[in-house]
Amino acid sequence: MSSDELPGWLPAWCLDHLGSRPAHVLFQLRQMSTVFGLRLTDGTDIVVKARADDGRAVSCVAAQARLAECGFPCARPLTPVVGAGSLAVHAEEFRPGGEVLHGDSPDVAVRYAEVFARSMADLATATISPPLPNPRWARWDHSDSGVWPAIDFLDERDQSAVPGYVADTAERARKRLLAADLPCVLGHADFEAQNLRWRGRELWAVHDWDSLAWQPEAALVGAASGTFSSARPPTLAPIESSEAFLAAYQDHRGRAFTAVEREIAWAASLWPAAHNARWEALHGTTPVSGNALREQAAERLRRAAC
Repeated sequence: MSSDELPGWLPAWCLDHLGSRPAHVLFQLRQMSTVFGLRLTDGTDIVVKARADDGRAVSCVAAQARLAECGFPCARPLTPVVGAGSLAVHAEEFRPGGEVLHGDSPDVAVRYAEVFARSMADLATATISPPLPNPRWARWDHSDSGVWPAIDFLDERDQSAVPGYVADTAERARKRLLAADLPCVLGHADFEAQNLRWRGRELWAVHDWDSLAWQPEAALVGAASGTFSSARPPTLAPIESSEAFLAAYQDHRGRAFTAVEREIAWAASLWPAAHNARWEALHGTTPVSGNALREQAAERLRRAAC
């Protein structure tokens, strides 16, 4: 893709907010956001992210900036969020390289838990408005009717394809989560292997700060304990590895969870997997999360007291 094929608004946006136009396109990705890797005419390599303006982006970018100030390994925002029509847009440093750390053993879980604990400690120093609504795969706190949050492109599909155990697990986990009276904090709600890069044993970068959520600490940690090993497709980590993640997180934060927080963590570990299992069923793909959920749901629900 050449710079001539970029969206019409982007060259002028770069000139206005970065002082230089795009000269070369390094890459382009389209997922929840559209991400452009660009080399500007002044030789600087940068990344521009554009997404539908749902009100979350300003808080997410402010939190990312705070993390970068603290020395956390993430791309430093170069601009605040600026509107471009219906889009929320910002630019950040280009931080390429590093490798995905694969594996779902307890030892790997401990390494991921250390990163998550550090991110939570640094995010605790950020004073920003909550980035609501929470991401759809972490939106167990929705106010829509039924178990699942309203997601049009999923709701329009044949819901009878979703196995009963998936919906039952989601309902029981959500009921336990909603019953907790715990304060909400900021945390990364898409803490998956695919969003982290390592150089040997050193963490190089954590990506996807658009996926911050505002939920109880124990829920955020519990969800991460289930998702940390996911690359593509996403899955649910083994129970013993989630257990190691939770223990290591508490050690690094220097505070043991209460009994209620432990239950909430186990309940939250189920919600992303249930969301992913529903997605698989509605799209007719291999039930990777679905099979893991089928095998583990009973024990995780028991630990969640639900």
